[in-house]
Amino acid sequence: MAYLFTSESVSEGHPDKVADQISDAILDALLTEDKNSRVAVETMVTTGLVVLSGEVRTDAYVELREVAREVIRDIGYTNPELQFDADSCGVLSSIHEQSDDINRGVDGKEQQGAGDQGLMFGYACRETEALMPMAITYSHRLMQELAHLRKHTDDLPYLRPDSKSQVTVEYAEDRRTPKRIHTIVVSTQHDPGVSQKEIARDVREILVPRALGDRYDDLIDDDLILHVNPTGRFVIGGPHGDTGLTGRKIIVDTYGGKGGHGGGAFSGKDASKVDRSAAYAARHVAKNLVGAELCDEALVQLAYAIGVPEPVSIDVNTNGTGTIPDRELVTLVREHFELSPAAIIDRLDLKRPKFRDTAAYGHFGRAEFTWERLDYVDALKRAA
Repeated sequence: MAYLFTSESVSEGHPDKVADQISDAILDALLTEDKNSRVAVETMVTTGLVVLSGEVRTDAYVELREVAREVIRDIGYTNPELQFDADSCGVLSSIHEQSDDINRGVDGKEQQGAGDQGLMFGYACRETEALMPMAITYSHRLMQELAHLRKHTDDLPYLRPDSKSQVTVEYAEDRRTPKRIHTIVVSTQHDPGVSQKEIARDVREILVPRALGDRYDDLIDDDLILHVNPTGRFVIGGPHGDTGLTGRKIIVDTYGGKGGHGGGAFSGKDASKVDRSAAYAARHVAKNLVGAELCDEALVQLAYAIGVPEPVSIDVNTNGTGTIPDRELVTLVREHFELSPAAIIDRLDLKRPKFRDTAAYGHFGRAEFTWERLDYVDALKRAA
């Protein structure tokens, strides 16, 4: 019997991802003007309408409506026929000032405390060069390549912005070694009039080979199961087809269901919110543990109390793959990684506006982000 594991991704035009990108674009705009901005912005998108809400404490002034419209335009919602486009949609804002009770735990002490209680996970494994699970990696790549085809080529001229992918990986008996891609599902919004046969052909012959690149021959064989637009039609989509909300794709944002997730969303939150910053720090720790060859996989949990700088707990679980006991890895983590919010923000440069880039195609496994650096590998090897 085959061991199968599946993860999904969604495109930048998926309604939930539209909301995430607007929230993070607002965060970036505020940080550009005031790097100490405290931001927790939520976005809802639906037919012809964007609603902004949340709490902000800042000295910056930003035209929020224009920020939202620019994101929508860049994603590709510029056609009024889609019943959601950058120039005609309404944008309502109900953002108010951050609570003093919350702020005093972050800024009201000599040492910055966590912006909320909670638990966060970071994960790394050897399934890909980026030390990420294979299923989520290739789910994202399918969506990234589909967006590239839509925005920068004429190869699939019928594409519209909304789409989803799903990749099922078959594993060897150890349940850690990927053997092949078993199933791919691609659902993509399209213009009326194009046949499903044409879309399926283009996905099989153009999208999948380009998304998998030099791994195509290793991972794809004649037994691949490919589902393309399984309902047979996907013309109505985007915020007109389904309401989108910030923070509703947290598994897509992280590890595709592998490892763990503490439940907190990322987008729209500045780095004083440990939901975001500590999740990045946990990934940084996990990736360096695996990169230092101290284990083949690592699941790192951090937990915090509001207003308290240091984590209330640190756990490392290598699922039996560690070269030394997990409890000794926890000791190494405590010795080498400062995990207070202020230290994380400084080490990972989290006051620099860059967060909209994270809001589609995953927050992890992408070399451009600071939490993906393997900069503690040598120190961990020496200490171990």
